[in-house]
Amino acid sequence: MKRILVVDDEIGALTLIGIMLERGHFEVLKAKDANQALGMLELDTPDLIILDVMMPGMDGIELCRELRKRVDTGDLPILILSARGDAKSVMSGMDAGASDYLPKPILHHDLVAKVRRMLDLDPVENE
Repeated sequence: MKRILVVDDEIGALTLIGIMLERGHFEVLKAKDANQALGMLELDTPDLIILDVMMPGMDGIELCRELRKRVDTGDLPILILSARGDAKSVMSGMDAGASDYLPKPILHHDLVAKVRRMLDLDPVENE
């Protein structure tokens, strides 16, 4: 089972995204901020990371840059999921090294399909 680390400071969003991914047959690891995520990565490396942009302290863009500098996460797929969907925000995320960028709110099917594509998995029928 593929493991995904979701980093979002909003507990509601973290819970909802987690449920969507678990229903899509993924194991979900959750972190409420960049520091917690970095601490978790010291112990374990997931198959994909999903980042929110707007977080206190280090935001998702800065965290993405940090993850790209690391040996263990330098090549991992990183998906930025943000309420900021304007072109400048998307470009800033992609420039930071994100593999892809999706605006919130997101539908269950769209999120699971995107994650499966990013992990080169076959689509799941009848979700």
